[in-house]
Parts: sequence; C-alpha cells; structure tokens
Amino acid sequence: MTSKDKKGFYDGVFGRYILPGVILQSVLIGGGYATGSEVVAYGGKFGAMGWLGGLGIFIGFTVLAILTFELARLFKVYDYKLLVQQFIGKFYILYDVLYILLAILIIAIMASATGEIVKSTMGLPYWIGVTGVIIIVGILNFYGGWLIERFETYGTIALYIGYIIFGILVLSSTWGNVQRVFMTSDVSYVSETSVSIGAVLWSGILYVGYNLAVYPATLFTLKRQTKRKETICAAIIAGLLMTIPWFITYFSLMGFYPSKEIIGAPVPWLVMLQGMGRPWIIILFGIVVGWTLIETSTGMIHALVERINSGLKEMRKEILTRKQNAILTVVVLITATFLSKIGIIDLVSKGYTIMAYGMIAVYALPLLTIGLYRIINPEWKKDFWNKTRKYENVE
Repeated sequence: MTSKDKKGFYDGVFGRYILPGVILQSVLIGGGYATGSEVVAYGGKFGAMGWLGGLGIFIGFTVLAILTFELARLFKVYDYKLLVQQFIGKFYILYDVLYILLAILIIAIMASATGEIVKSTMGLPYWIGVTGVIIIVGILNFYGGWLIERFETYGTIALYIGYIIFGILVLSSTWGNVQRVFMTSDVSYVSETSVSIGAVLWSGILYVGYNLAVYPATLFTLKRQTKRKETICAAIIAGLLMTIPWFITYFSLMGFYPSKEIIGAPVPWLVMLQGMGRPWIIILFGIVVGWTLIETSTGMIHALVERINSGLKEMRKEILTRKQNAILTVVVLITATFLSKIGIIDLVSKGYTIMAYGMIAVYALPLLTIGLYRIINPEWKKDFWNKTRKYENVE
C-alpha cells in the first residue's frame, strides 16, 4: 500500500467516523482500566448490579463525545484551549492547570506501571520498561499526528484481539459462576445497603468525570468531520470502543465473584490469567497492556503539544519543531517518572479526586449547558470567528 493510499484511508470514512473513537479509547484504556482494578471499583465490586456502572460509563462518554466533537466541528477548534474557551471563556486557564497536573500524574503512573508490568510478565528489569516508554513516546511525538494515528489504530486492533483472547480463556472455564452471580443477584462483595440502581449508575458517571482529561487527545483527528451526522455517529462509535473492553473485563471478573483474591487484587487481569496455566498468555498480556500505557502517555502529551502550538500561533511565533516536540516529550516523561519515585506523585494523587471534580466543574458541566446552548445557537459561531479568524492560517 502506498503512502497515498494510506492517507486516503485515514481521510475517508475511517478517519471521519472511527478514528476519533480509536484515539479516545487508546488514551483511556491505559489510565482507565487496563489492569482491571478500575472496573472493580466502578462496577465489578457490585456483582450482578455492576453492569449498570458500564451503562453509565457508555452514556456519559458518548454524550460528552457528541458535544465535544460537534463544538470542534462548528467552531473549527482543534486544541483544548480554543475548545474550552467556547463554554468557559477566560476561565480556560483553570482547565489548563487541571489538565497539566492530571497529565503529569497520569503519565507518571503509566510509566511506573509499565515498568512493573514488564518486570512481572516478561522478567525484564523495571528501568527497561520505563526507558522503552520514554523512547517510543518520544519517537511518536517527533513524527506527530500521522504516526500517532497509525500507532494507536494498530494498538486498538491488538488490544481487542488480546481482550477477546483473555475473555474467552477466562469465561470458558468460569461461565458457570457468571450464571450463578446473575441468577442469584449476588452483590455480596459489598454491603447490600450500598447497592442500588442509582448508586451504581452514579458510580459509572463519576468514573467518566475522573477521565475527562482524555478528550483533548482526539481533537487533532476531528478536522475531517464536516457534518453533524459524522460527529454524532463518531461519538457513538467512540462510546462503544471505550466501553466494550470494560464489559469484557466485567464479565470475566464475574467468573470469580466474590473472590477477594481476584476482586481485591491490584491487577485483577494478571491474577485471572495466571490461573490459566499458560505462560504465553502472561507475556501477551504484558505486551498489550504495555502498548496501551504507551498510547495513554502519547495522547496526553500530544494534546499538550497542540495546546502549546496554539499559544505560539496566537503570539505570532513559530510552532514547535519535530525535534522540540520529542525533547518536550522526553522531559515530561523523565520528570513524571522522577517525581513518582521521590514521593511527590503520592502527595498529588491524594488530591486526584479534587482535581477530578474540578474537571467536572470546568469541562463537563459547562459543556452540557453553555456548550449545548452554543451548538443550537449558530450565531455564537459567527461571533467566535470574528475574534479568532486572524489565526486560522498561521502555520
């Protein structure tokens, strides 16, 4: 296939409808639920009622994706500063601060987790895994969006193949317990008084709030969308791509419910797969999860690079070169990894819930209100372009 053919593929139906969801899923999965522990926290621990958490996650991610994609299309804004200006105006600086703090925290956790997972699944030293992340993410951000799109597309294919294999292996030997959990409405891992339809649904919606930082990563792919039908369909596909691995993990967990050894494990998937007696599957798990952690770090940093370039354009300055992109990426990764080792990340992570609620306050709520209003009132588009069109052709 020639480079021209590849460009046509990504600029066609795939690029308009599927690629935004691929990028969102790729950035979410590493920081969101690759290990399985987050699925436990926001669904799995509720046993037979836990699927409602997944439903809440699907609805939340899809609705916010529809509004994000449509605002980006209407206003032609493809970095997070210009996007959030549409619904919080001058308060965009609050999103800037929250995004940078969350990005550093998430990237630090990703780099550290990659080192630990590579060590536990392949027997390689911790720092080989960390160094590998730094090198690969640096290369991806050196070449920019076109390589990131392809890397994360192939990563999504690998992820789904891996999750399907993992799911089949686990469910084929534990399906009887899955049936028992649902037939008996088992919620015994948690207090029955804390389980209700509303509580479980809210758990899923709250999880969406914790992961609002993933949306900027997909903005650079939205330039291909020209119709509302494309944004809505792409957002629904994105919601599906973001939650299907969640449900595969959830049903696999139900095969062991309410075992504390599995449900309470730091990496439930690893414990489930170790019981399969197939060493190769553990190595495959390490590769798949390592890939997803790289995708998360890549997407978060690329969104930050796009934001910096937007600011440079506004100041009529040259945007970052490829070399500067790579250097910035490596510096961020090394800094985040260093901070995680000296304990600062532990301190920051104590405020993670506060930052998550902050993201809900400056992104989700304004988007669901002011953002929706601007979408249904086209005059806002005209007002915006009168103020910002002078920057649209700056390279």
